[in-house]
Formats: sequence, C-alpha cells, structure tokens
Amino acid sequence: MALSGIEIYKLLPKTNCKECGFPTCMAFGLKLAAKQVELSACPYVSDEAKAQLAASSEPPVRLISLKSDGHKVEVGNEVVLFRHEKTFYNKPGFFYLVRDTEDTAAITARVKEIDAYSVNYVGIDLTVDGFAVKADAGDGAAFAKAVEAVRAGTTRPLILIGGSPEVLRSGLEKLAGESVLISAATSDNWEAMTALAKEFKASLVVEAESLEQLSELTPKIKEKGQADLVLNPVGQSFNDSLLKNVVMRKMALAKNFRPFGFPILSTPYQMGDPALEVAMATQAVAKYGGFIVMENFSPETIYALLVLRENIFTDPQKPIQVQAGLYEINDPSPEAPVLVTTNFSITYFSVANEVESSGLPGWLLVADAEGMSVLTAWAAGNFDAERIAKDVKRFDVESKISHKRIILPGHVAVISGELEEELPGWEIKVGPREAVDIPAYLKQAL
Repeated sequence: MALSGIEIYKLLPKTNCKECGFPTCMAFGLKLAAKQVELSACPYVSDEAKAQLAASSEPPVRLISLKSDGHKVEVGNEVVLFRHEKTFYNKPGFFYLVRDTEDTAAITARVKEIDAYSVNYVGIDLTVDGFAVKADAGDGAAFAKAVEAVRAGTTRPLILIGGSPEVLRSGLEKLAGESVLISAATSDNWEAMTALAKEFKASLVVEAESLEQLSELTPKIKEKGQADLVLNPVGQSFNDSLLKNVVMRKMALAKNFRPFGFPILSTPYQMGDPALEVAMATQAVAKYGGFIVMENFSPETIYALLVLRENIFTDPQKPIQVQAGLYEINDPSPEAPVLVTTNFSITYFSVANEVESSGLPGWLLVADAEGMSVLTAWAAGNFDAERIAKDVKRFDVESKISHKRIILPGHVAVISGELEEELPGWEIKVGPREAVDIPAYLKQAL
C-alpha cells in the first residue's frame, strides 16, 4: 500500500537542505507521495528508508527528458488516466522523420522549414518539438551524414531510429552532450542496444509486437542498469494501438505494474497515407502517446494537432490567460476609444481580433479577472466596477488618451452605474454583448 506524504516525511532525513529542489523535506515527501519525483533526488536518505519507500520511490510513469542546445522535451510523470481526475503534466512531443537515404541538402532544407514553423494560439507559441532520423540505408557513414544534415537545420532534440547498434553509434557520436532517444531494443538485440544507450547516456525505446514480450523485456533491460525507457507496442491497426496504449497506462497507474511504467512511443509515419497518419497522431495525443513521430508535414495538419494537444494538456484548474494591461490595436491615437475585457485568453483574442479586423484604432484594457470570461468573472465577483477602476489607474489609462470614455462589454451593462461612481468624470458606455458585433459598433460610435 502506498504511503502518505506524512508517512514518507517521517522516513526522510528532515534536514531541509533543499538539494532535492524543494524548500523542505515535507514538500519533497508530498511530491514523492504524489509520485511526481524520485527518491534518488534526496542525497541523504538512508538505506533503511530506501527499502521502506520502495513503493513510493518512483512515479508510475517514469519521466523521460530529451535535451539539446536550448531545448528540452519532457514526457511522463503522469498520475491519472483522465484529465478531469486531476491534470496531465507533460505534453506529448511531435517529432518529424527524415531518412538517411535522402539527399543531405534536401534534409537540411526540410528540417529548416519545419523547425521555423510557429503559430500563436491564445497567447501560446506552438511549434514542433524535434526530429527523428531513420537509418534506412543500413550504413553508418550515411546515417552520420544525415544526423549532421539535421543538425545543420535545427537545434531541437532528436530521436535516432534503426535496428543496428553500430549504425546508431555513428549518429550518437555526432551528438556529444545531448540527451537522445534511440530506437529500438527488441528481443533480438536488447543487450547490445542497452549497452549502447548506457554508453551514450541515451533513453532507449523497447519494441515488441505483444504486451507480454514488452513486460518481459523491460525488467531485463532495467536489471542491466538502463532505467530511462520508452515503450513501443507495435500496433497493427487503430484499434490494436488504442487497446495496447490503454492497457499499458492503466496497468501502470491503477496496478503499479512497473514493466509498463514508461512513456509510449507512437509512430503514425508507418501508416503510409498522410490522412491516416494524422488520424493516428490524433489518437496518440488523446490516448497516452508520449513521443509521436510523423513524416508528412503541412501547416494545417500540425496546427490542428498542436491545438488539440494544448486543449487536452491544459490544467483544467488553471484557465489560459493573458497578462493584464493596456494593449494598443491598430496604432491608436489619444482620441481612439478604450474598450474593456477580461484576461481570459479566448475572450481577449476574440475582442482583439475583431477590433484589429475592423481596421479602426483602439485601446484594449485587459482587466485581471483571474483568467475568467466576462460573465463568469462577473458572477464570481472578479470583474466588477472596483476592479476595473483599479486597473484604469494601475495602467495609467488617463495619460494615454485625450478623453474620458470607456466602453464596457454588453454582458455587464449592469455595473455601468457603479463604474461611474468609481471613476468620477468618466463617461461609461456600453458596447455589444458579442465580440463579432464590435466592428459595427465602433464604426457607428466613431
């Protein structure tokens, strides 16, 4: 039976040394009970305590980190099957595949194009996470050149895919100091692949066509001292992949079955068809894919996948919000109108986009409503006359404009009288209820 945070704390050294990364031993014990850290992070825990804390010493799904120059992708550390139970901690990483049979100049050009992709979604910059290099040529020199060609186009983390340890070695030698994922250890080559992963301090994919084979392989590899593992349960179909992913994650979380306590590698690129590839990637995002390797890149498909990932892996207890402040839209002059909204990202972007698309200049006062939409914030007491007035003064709105007029969202017209009392001398106007009506309102009002 798992120990509580207090029970774990009693077995810790209680030095509050902070070397584990937490301010107190109690904080570390609570994180350990939640299976969000490993016992090895405490340098002073006794051997006796280690034995007693065996069941609480590692998360049910191990954290795997891939690192390169200025980039890091972390997958794992999940403790629930469904987001509504608590939250998901680490988003799956999207990696795009290149093959060592391609021309090196073409590889670099393709990688640069994908690496440069970035789109802003509700204040969040969405990008791909890394690249995978596949050893199709079966030649170490060709593979090394392909790795170099990828590195010429990106500094993002890499996955190296191939069946020959010696071929993979030639690629790893080009990535000194990086944390790489190599694929894959099978029942035929696991000893050599384990030795290679240990030598280069890489994470290792364990691959098998059945869950039984996976459950037999992972303990053998762990016994050899390779703890950073990723599982690839080779799926024959959508249903097969879904079933295996769900079974592995459920066994790891609900049954604490250690052989399945690792992130999952999903390989939609093997579908062959671009449409099926996107569908498989969608399934992987929704159901426990950790590292997702794709091949066919297009801005419209990766955008949809990144937005889906953002929606699923957003903490339901923490709304996405923008920073409160006074925003300029379409280069406003002191005569431009001032509109008010809340700092819930979707609300902000809805209003800002409508004002921008109207072509009319304006000032947008984004009030701190704790990340709630207009009506929700008003009902919760987080978007009232007092708060709006405080933000008018906090962001020195009066010094930016030549008038004293402010436009409230139509949904909260009821507070206009109260705002007049909070802002003496100001003219309080009521705008439309829906953002889509803002352009017509501004054109009429101006």
